[in-house]
Amino acid sequence: MSLEIIRNDITKVSADAIVNTANPEVAVGYGVDSAIYDAAGKDRLLAEREKIGPMRPGDAAYTPAFDLDAKYIIHTVGPVWQGGDAGEKEILATCYRKALGIAGDLGCESVAFPLMSAGTYGFPKDAALKIAISEISDFLFNNEMEVFLVVYDKESFEVSGKAFNDIRSFIEEEDIREKQRLEKLHMRREMALEQAPKMFCSEVVLNAGIDEMIDHKDQTFQEYLFRIIDKKGLDDKEVYKKANIDRKHFSKIKSNVDYNPTKKTAVAFAIALGLNLDETKDLLLKAGIALTRSNIFDIIIEYCITHNIRDIYEINCILFDYDQPTLGL
Repeated sequence: MSLEIIRNDITKVSADAIVNTANPEVAVGYGVDSAIYDAAGKDRLLAEREKIGPMRPGDAAYTPAFDLDAKYIIHTVGPVWQGGDAGEKEILATCYRKALGIAGDLGCESVAFPLMSAGTYGFPKDAALKIAISEISDFLFNNEMEVFLVVYDKESFEVSGKAFNDIRSFIEEEDIREKQRLEKLHMRREMALEQAPKMFCSEVVLNAGIDEMIDHKDQTFQEYLFRIIDKKGLDDKEVYKKANIDRKHFSKIKSNVDYNPTKKTAVAFAIALGLNLDETKDLLLKAGIALTRSNIFDIIIEYCITHNIRDIYEINCILFDYDQPTLGL
């Protein structure tokens, strides 16, 4: 299925499985661990946790979810950050792989993760996020599951680096340019209205022109999309996985010539197909959608395409950081 980054309290998320950053000992820890015990029912959950016994960093096991809106809690012990030279990154990656593996073995269709080890364990949020995205996206390429990466608040999600700093500057510059462009456009329209002569045309000529245009209408978005996929020789699975699109939804698109996408879905396909900016605009126009420089979402997409940022999950992290809709479904 797909990966979605959401801002929520993980104990309020509805999913088949909730992942808990567990205390290695049979005891209630802090942060997410404490919140999950409180929400699930501390006594019953602790009794089940005792059956598992002590766990080492990288271990994972599951219990019933009790009062949570889930079937299972998958407990995994993340690493404490010690500077990066004690195998912390490999251990954290193992936590995600094992938790996803357990969710798959249990037949889960959905699973919700916190950003593991990025709280009280001190793991740098940038590094923790990259590992989470990498492991989840690798899993989703060969598995069908809806995965939520749950972020509690703005402070819990910190993304930095050159791309993010450049995007902030790019947005500020484009905001100024767009205001100047709109002012010039308004002045031109006012002048055109003052100078334009009255124009008339007969109903017969008008209808004939419309009929001719309808007879020669362009391809639909769906027709154009699959023409590009065929032209590039791409596999359907590769396309919908790279676009963060659900397989069932992709099948519906394929069978409906008049499918009309949302902007975020249309852009997701453009990213997955590796289209340049002009090609992206052409694809979107088939759905009556335009990229402009008047909103942050469009500016971020333009920046990512022109700077060859092609990983949809990286782009979604940037969009999420700016409180914009993320790509895919």
